[in-house]
Amino acid sequence: MQNTSKIGFISLGCPKATVDSEQIITQLRAEGYEISPNYNDANLVVVNTCGFIDDAVEESLDTIGEALTENGKVIVTGCLGAKGDTVKQTHPQVLAVTGPNSTKEVLDAVHQHLPPVHDPYTSRIPPGGIKLTPRHYAYLKISEGCNHHCTFCIIPSLRGKLVSRPIGDVLQEAENLKNAGVKELLIVSQDTSAYGSDIKYRTGFWGGRPIKTRFYELMQALGELGIWVRLHYVYPYPHVDEVLPLMAERKILPYLDIPFQHASPNILKNMKRPAHAEKVIERIHQWRAICPDITLRSTFIVGFPGETDKDFEILLDFLEQAQFDRVGAFTYSAVEGANANNIKPQIPDEIKEQRMQQFMDQQASISHKKLQQKIGQKITVIVDQIDDKGIIARSMADAPEIDGLVFIEQSQPVKPGQFIDVKITATSEHDLFAEQLS
Repeated sequence: MQNTSKIGFISLGCPKATVDSEQIITQLRAEGYEISPNYNDANLVVVNTCGFIDDAVEESLDTIGEALTENGKVIVTGCLGAKGDTVKQTHPQVLAVTGPNSTKEVLDAVHQHLPPVHDPYTSRIPPGGIKLTPRHYAYLKISEGCNHHCTFCIIPSLRGKLVSRPIGDVLQEAENLKNAGVKELLIVSQDTSAYGSDIKYRTGFWGGRPIKTRFYELMQALGELGIWVRLHYVYPYPHVDEVLPLMAERKILPYLDIPFQHASPNILKNMKRPAHAEKVIERIHQWRAICPDITLRSTFIVGFPGETDKDFEILLDFLEQAQFDRVGAFTYSAVEGANANNIKPQIPDEIKEQRMQQFMDQQASISHKKLQQKIGQKITVIVDQIDDKGIIARSMADAPEIDGLVFIEQSQPVKPGQFIDVKITATSEHDLFAEQLS
């Protein structure tokens, strides 16, 4: 008997939440449920929420409300579900509320309100599982939680302490994804470079061979797959330097996403982050010496409590010295439960916005100059999509959704996920324009 039960699924938040959604959807599909992007034709709706900052909380609560209005039957999961009774107080009519990384709990709630009516062993799902990303790239989550206590962050209280996945499981999933047609793996976790430290780098097995559950060994093994491997959310531990030769050899992409957050020793101390900006600059020079074409991406918080004009000038000077290729920035937003809320003085919103504009203007100038240097270069890009204006692709320097794009006038047929060679002809502030090479 075929199951015609249909579940609407809405996934909000960061790539780690996307992976949680993919795991839930994969299990639902394995049990025969259909998945719908719409509220109206679904029997019930699952909303995977974000609860990190106030804007994310508001978006999540609004989405839950919309789902309740349009459908009426809603199960809530994700980080907002871990923030006490916030969901139930705002929307008491939801069917169930769970926290992040709660696949079993979500399935239990679905079973209670919409029982499966078939034999799950007859279901067929893709070997790489159900993905919410395009077929040619996928997020690979290697651990859950975080052992740091950054004062602006409540992730440990939402997702718990660091728990590394068995390395054999991670590599098997990576291999399955490659075999399913994935050409680019985006490695994510709360603290990617801490992988394995919670289990003292225990030896696991993959393909019958022993392999340590450790950041370097994992990157080395992933580099054997012959596809793009991109690192996100890398905390700047000293052992991160070990993977630079792998990048120089193109085993993994020459791309590092390291959220430094600030540069002033006073602010970093208040954040409970590493407070050695001068050593960071020295390491950046070393990284570029080992791998000259490495792309460095970072994120920063502007207007953190206690940030003086001098602190901000230190940050701007650091930005100029570091010459990051890609930068994301946020004005400080008070998060319920974060220790930074108790740091004085809090910065007025108008000063935050002024500093943010100055910060982004300076980085825009840096980014534009670095992109201009690419004009005339021949590079390999991965095709994301084709529209009536041509090809939209990304280079090794561009992660999906957060970095720039390469716009190409099409001269030969291509498909999404295909690697092609192009010549850069022009740039904008963030994107590249190119011509397709034969």
